[in-house]
Amino acid sequence: MIDEGYIKFQCHWEKATVAQEDLSEPIHWRNKLFQMGLIGHYPDINVGFGNISQKIEGKQFIISGTQTGHIEHIQPEHFTTVTDYNIFTNEVWCKGPVKASSESMTHAMIYENDPFAGAVIHIHSKALWQQLINKVSTTKKEVPYGTPEMANEITRLFNETEVKTKKIIVMAGHEEGILSFGTSLQEAGGIIESLIH
Repeated sequence: MIDEGYIKFQCHWEKATVAQEDLSEPIHWRNKLFQMGLIGHYPDINVGFGNISQKIEGKQFIISGTQTGHIEHIQPEHFTTVTDYNIFTNEVWCKGPVKASSESMTHAMIYENDPFAGAVIHIHSKALWQQLINKVSTTKKEVPYGTPEMANEITRLFNETEVKTKKIIVMAGHEEGILSFGTSLQEAGGIIESLIH
């Protein structure tokens, strides 16, 4: 059962216009991953999957909005800025035209654990998931996505595995879910591409 796409944290959303940051690279990579079938929408259960983010400064990052997986050609108005978050109280603050992705807390923890991380990509691929599970850094099966437990699990992987150098995570409890990250979207996206080709 895939329960992707629904926000599990308390979302403090300030509706605002499109962010001032240059979104050309996040748009390019998100649309490219959509074309590859790694970000998209499950029509049978009507939920989207996959998301993409880029760090700005401090705790802030731009992320694709919740329930945008079905959009073939994403636009600046489909992104929002996460301005703050609190893992302990399970809260996220965001500002933009849409609410932040349900995976915002997971992205936040990657940025928090790796100060050099500048981008995070979350894709779905059953074949890649089956190929990589327990061969690269893998979250515990009982830990659901988009929760404080998953945020803590990301920290555990940084402390106990080679995730900081390999830059890829398989989410055992989130079938098909894979995360990559890097100093840039080019690096994070390149990791995915190298595994597929």
